Amino acid sequence: MPGTLTVVGAGLMGAGIAQVAAGAGWQVTMRDVTPDALVRGQAAVERSLSRFVRKGTLSSDERDATLARITTTTDLDAAAASDVVVEAVFESLAVKHAVFRDLDRICSPGALLATNTSAIPITKIAAVTERPESVVGTHFFSPVPMMMLCELVRGHKTGDETLQRARDFAEELGKTCIVVTRDVAGFVTTRLVSALVVEAIRLHESGVASAEDIDTACRLGFGHVMGPLATVDLTGVDVLRDATATIYAETGDPKFFPPEELARMVDAGDLGRKSGRGFYRYE
Repeated sequence: MPGTLTVVGAGLMGAGIAQVAAGAGWQVTMRDVTPDALVRGQAAVERSLSRFVRKGTLSSDERDATLARITTTTDLDAAAASDVVVEAVFESLAVKHAVFRDLDRICSPGALLATNTSAIPITKIAAVTERPESVVGTHFFSPVPMMMLCELVRGHKTGDETLQRARDFAEELGKTCIVVTRDVAGFVTTRLVSALVVEAIRLHESGVASAEDIDTACRLGFGHVMGPLATVDLTGVDVLRDATATIYAETGDPKFFPPEELARMVDAGDLGRKSGRGFYRYE
C-alpha cells in the first residue's frame, strides 16, 4: 500500500522518483537545499507529466492528482514522518555521508533508508549510520518514468526485511527489480554500461569514428534504444566520470579508468544535456 516518501534531491533522478511515486499514490516530499532547485525539480515533473497527457497515456485529472501529492521543502527534518526515504544527491561519498548522518538522527526507527547511488558501495554509505541494516541501494534509471528497471543493492549489513521492503516499494512504482547480493562498486548495470561507454569514448577520442556513428552502431547493431555517448549526455558526463572513477578506485581495473576526453569535458563544463553540450549539442 502507498505510504509516505521523502526524496532527498530534486535533480533529474530525484524528480523522476518523486513523479513515479506520486503517480502510484504515495504522498511525496521532495527536498533540496535551495528553493531554486525545488522549482526546477517541480517544473521537470510538470513537463514530464504533461508529455504523458499529450500522448494520451495520462488524463489531465491524473496529472493534477499526481502533482497534488508532491510537496517541496528545504528542511530535511520533513523526512521524520516518512515510511521511506530515497537519497538522490550528488554522486559523492562525502555528500552522501552528510545526508545519511542527518537521516539517521531524524528518521523514525522503522524508516527504510535507500540510496540511488549508481556506483558507490552501499556498505560505505551505511557505515555512518547506527542502523546499517535499514540501508539499501535502490538504483533507478533515467528517465525514471520511462525506464522499468530498479537495481536493488544489498550492503554487507542490509537486513532481509529491508531488502524485501525495498522490492515492495519499487514494484509498487511499477519497476522490475534485480538484486545485487555482493556489494561491489558499480554493481551490475553501471559496470556493464561503464565498460561499453569507456571503450566508446576511447574510440571517439582516438578518431576511429564519430559520436553519431558509434551510437548508430550500438543502436542498429546491438538493438540499444540509445547509443552509449547519447546515454552519457542524458545522465551527465560528470556522473559517468565519477562512476567510472569510483569503480576504478575499488578494482584497479584499467578498463574503468576515465578516458582523458571525459575528464577534459567535465573541466570544460560540457556535461551533456543539462549544460547544452556534451558529445552532442542541445538547444
